[in-house]
Amino acid sequence: MTDKRVVIVTGAGSGIGEATARLLCEEGHHVVASGRRAEPLRRLEEETGALAYPADAGDPAAAEGLVRAALDAHGRLDGLVLNAGIGRGGTVADLSLADWDDVMRTNVTGPLLLLRAAIPHLLRARGAVVAVASVSALRNGRSNAPYAASKAALLQLCRSVAVDYGRQGVRSNVVCPSWVRTEMADRRMARFAEEADLKDGSVESAYEEATRLLPMGRPGEPREVAETISWLISPAASYVNGAVLTVDGGATALDPGTLAFDHHITPRGGTDL
Repeated sequence: MTDKRVVIVTGAGSGIGEATARLLCEEGHHVVASGRRAEPLRRLEEETGALAYPADAGDPAAAEGLVRAALDAHGRLDGLVLNAGIGRGGTVADLSLADWDDVMRTNVTGPLLLLRAAIPHLLRARGAVVAVASVSALRNGRSNAPYAASKAALLQLCRSVAVDYGRQGVRSNVVCPSWVRTEMADRRMARFAEEADLKDGSVESAYEEATRLLPMGRPGEPREVAETISWLISPAASYVNGAVLTVDGGATALDPGTLAFDHHITPRGGTDL
């Protein structure tokens, strides 16, 4: 292909990050794949040719080293996919401050550090940034304060890049997925299956319960989000800047106040509505 780009993907050891790294490699691009766990990154490297760079997203030295690894290997940097993230729950009254600090360091400070290291090179290449936030940046659920706050902050951080550097040719956009089958989502679904005493206690039953009222009635697949990210990185999205694109099966298009009129709802352990 003629438009071969060099793209860093964080959180590439599993889920959306892994799917994005694999897709970009399939499309012929050079990918530098980062994450905390070395083993899945090495496997990704062996299977796709992506350059594995194990690192902690919240470490300033690691951010500089990751960008330097891309430059040393390929001489330039055209794209940055900010996908690394962790989830913690809690209300403002009962959340752990340690959890809050961990979430903010990984989900907000880590992207900031990597953006600071990458911006000079993205300016040179007139490159693109895509951040993976969440519908939690736009809508909220119970006991979700640290995660939702971090994803909303990430959204505006990347919109700041769009505003501050757009005239110099750098685009920055955000995708907001809903439930997608990833390791992190699987863990949450396993807890949900146990807490809600679902029919067979399986992760699959939990996904079914969590998504049954969504317009598409199913969770997403990592590849579906990866396809969107690939497009946003590409010249095909050359006039898309500062966009917040929901990849959520219609979740944020739905007014929950209308559900009682359109659906027969049977609450768990309660009477029919």
